[in-house]
Amino acid sequence: MSPEEARKPSGRSGGGKNTKRGPRLSPARIGVLVLAAASIVVIAENTREVTIRLLVPVVTMPLYLALLIMFVLGGLCGALLLRSRTNAAP
Repeated sequence: MSPEEARKPSGRSGGGKNTKRGPRLSPARIGVLVLAAASIVVIAENTREVTIRLLVPVVTMPLYLALLIMFVLGGLCGALLLRSRTNAAP
C-alpha cells in the first residue's frame, strides 16, 4: 500500500463518528457545569483561616483549601459511582 492509498478514507460512512449519541451539551451537563462554576466562585470568595477538627487532630487552614478538598473528593465519589453504575449494567 502506497502512502497516498493509506491517506484515503477506507469506505466507512460517517467519518467514524457515532451518530447514536445525543447532543454533547445536554441540559444535565449544562446544569453540572453551572453548579461547578458556582462552587468554584464560592471557593474563591472564602479565603479566611478556619480551624477544622478531624476526629483527633485539629487543623488550621484557609477555608478555600478545605472547600477545594471537599469539591475534589465529591467529584471523585461521583466518578466512582458513575463508573460502577456503567460497569454493572447488563
